[in-house]
Amino acid sequence: MAGTVTLGLDLGTSGVRVLAVDSGGGVVCEATRDYPLLTPRPSWTEQRPGDWLAASLEALSEVAASLEGREMAALGLSGQMHGMVPLDAAGEVVRPAILWNDQRTAEAVQEIEEAVPREELIRRTGNPAITGFQLPKLLWLRREEPENFARTRHSLLPKDYLGYALTGVMAAEPSDASGTNCFNLTARSWDEDILAALGLSPALFPEVVPSHAVVGRLTEERAGHTGLPAGLPVVAGAGDNAAAAIALGISSLETERGSVSLGTSGVIFAPLREARPDPQGRVHLFCHADGGYHLLGVTLSAAGSLQWYRDTFAPGTAFYELIELALQSRPGAGGVSFRPYLAGERTPFMNPDLRASWTGLSLATTRADVVRSVLEGVAFSLRDVLDVMTPLTSLETCLVTGGGARSSFWLQLVADVLELPLAVPARNQGAAYGAALLAMRGAGLVGDTREVVSGETTATVTPAAPGAYVEALAAYRRWTLT
Repeated sequence: MAGTVTLGLDLGTSGVRVLAVDSGGGVVCEATRDYPLLTPRPSWTEQRPGDWLAASLEALSEVAASLEGREMAALGLSGQMHGMVPLDAAGEVVRPAILWNDQRTAEAVQEIEEAVPREELIRRTGNPAITGFQLPKLLWLRREEPENFARTRHSLLPKDYLGYALTGVMAAEPSDASGTNCFNLTARSWDEDILAALGLSPALFPEVVPSHAVVGRLTEERAGHTGLPAGLPVVAGAGDNAAAAIALGISSLETERGSVSLGTSGVIFAPLREARPDPQGRVHLFCHADGGYHLLGVTLSAAGSLQWYRDTFAPGTAFYELIELALQSRPGAGGVSFRPYLAGERTPFMNPDLRASWTGLSLATTRADVVRSVLEGVAFSLRDVLDVMTPLTSLETCLVTGGGARSSFWLQLVADVLELPLAVPARNQGAAYGAALLAMRGAGLVGDTREVVSGETTATVTPAAPGAYVEALAAYRRWTLT
């Protein structure tokens, strides 16, 4: 088995990444390709599934060329969640895919809320009706593009469309399906009662299989396009956040450890053994790729807030220079509070119309205070996420990833505000790596993906001064609530 590899493919919003992983968990090679984002109207986001396929075939071809002489056991899939790919009876794409961050579906969300009581929807699916999810997109299609809806016979999630394009088999898996607004978490199947209340047929949706299941095999045609072996098993995989958790070794069997991402957005991932939704629907509940569940809380502008500040007020300044400047201000940022709602906010408000602001500015405010307030505001928004999760979870520590984790100062600040130890993993290859591990399990090479994941960390930060932020957090929340 020394020469055996599995492949992982992550279909992201800006591009696709493919990598090969050996039996010891090492990355052998990788390739990426980009594709365009379409914005036909303000707040609309779309992509052409044909662009996804073309980019994926190119990336797979590059990786296959680097693997000559190695046995390829399976290909696992991951990708952006919530999108809608409508297909006709012949399996052809009806219109461009509508993406996770598209905001055109406010009226469709209202239609769902009128047909299914909010509490019932949360109890069944783990989430309230949300503009970015797939179900509102289908209702929008029926209302606004009736001719396209009449042609639609299948509704697939992005990575599942790619699986169909590679194998000719339509399938879904729980981690991604649970982000549609019409997947019953307890039954782990499409919720026929919800669909009936909205006049939709369950036949629109594909069969649901476990995340590590082989959904089909690479067709002769796609093998010819890529240089991969015909018949290569293709494994269902997982939505991007669940796949990234698999890559970190975060399991629903070990609910004390989750993850915090300080990327463009901020994400807290908390594994659960059982489906326990927040009754108010302030935090997402999805299926995990290992058979359990997980809570997912999102603040939309984390490191993105610092980048926005730099690009707007200090162009050309290096990020480390901004961090050094923030060190000149004390905890509480001189009384300045920043709410990082530059793109609206998810947890706990679920409101795309919220906007960012500063409060507490005075003649005594320094640039260092303003920069520090941005870093603190992101940490406070993550604390809002954690406080919603806390009654539902048993988190004791988190692995931390993303660009913000490179700053020891920001890392310490976040640990202090969250009052949680944070550890930086030695290996963080993201969702594509998690997809490759699920492919490893699907191919029968391992019984548990955690067998391959290294538990090594490069740094561990424990809360050192949580009390320093009590007043600042209270001020942040006081202004937020008004």
